[in-house]
Amino acid sequence: MAIRTVGVVGAGQMGNGIAHVFALAGYDVLLNDIAQDSLDRALATIDRNIERQVARGKVSPEAKAEAMGRISTTLMLPDLGPSDLIIEAATEKEVVKQKIFDELLPYLAPQTILTSNTSSISITRLASRTDRPEKFMGFHFMNPVPVMQLVELIRGIATDQPTYNELKAVVEKLGKTASSSEDFPAFIVNRILIPMINEAVYTLYEGVGSVQSIDTALKLGANHPMGPLELADFIGLDTCLAIMNVLYDGLADTKYRPCPLLTKYVEAGWLGRKSQRGFYDYRGEAPVPTR
Repeated sequence: MAIRTVGVVGAGQMGNGIAHVFALAGYDVLLNDIAQDSLDRALATIDRNIERQVARGKVSPEAKAEAMGRISTTLMLPDLGPSDLIIEAATEKEVVKQKIFDELLPYLAPQTILTSNTSSISITRLASRTDRPEKFMGFHFMNPVPVMQLVELIRGIATDQPTYNELKAVVEKLGKTASSSEDFPAFIVNRILIPMINEAVYTLYEGVGSVQSIDTALKLGANHPMGPLELADFIGLDTCLAIMNVLYDGLADTKYRPCPLLTKYVEAGWLGRKSQRGFYDYRGEAPVPTR
């Protein structure tokens, strides 16, 4: 089956990035969200981000116009049903994702492949609630989607080979690289990355170093482009905590226990860049460490 039409559920940071790269690659994209202002913001963000690519000479003005013309929006989730491929990119909460797939099921075309952009939740478990577990996969893009080259492909226990082959071909058409992961908590990237961030939070919590010293140490001592606490703010502290909880619950190993300070920041609503405060305060001209 040749995939031509793509439905994206969720117009946030990940969803609009996914719509962006698919439209540029020639796919017709239908973007869904529960709020019209979210859809409007997503289209403005996509337009602005593609314009940056035009300014750098990576995309022609004609290609931008064609890509923007391929993206349409809807508030009605069932409208995505006839799509060849659906990518769920909603918040990292399993009950939310389950509800989305439950609502979509009566409207799906026979050929539709279902995928989730989840960064940690069991693909096998999500697939088991649908009528097509063999056509269900994890399709995990990295943030920011237009820039990052990797896509994790995660097969559930029932995923068939043709579905995997189709999605691997899609990744190649997007100009990205696929990494195949087995369906274990947090897959590959976040199984390694998020515990590192959690350990950085413990290092702060235990007073080993300040926010600034921890981030400087990893940037200059390990040649990381971004410090772990700065990166946590970029990802979203609520997302980091959700992934740590998936690891802790799924693997039952105390080394994955979320740091209490990470939990406290999330309880305070200090989620990072998206809420203007996290390990840094972003409300001024330059970010200022909060500890």
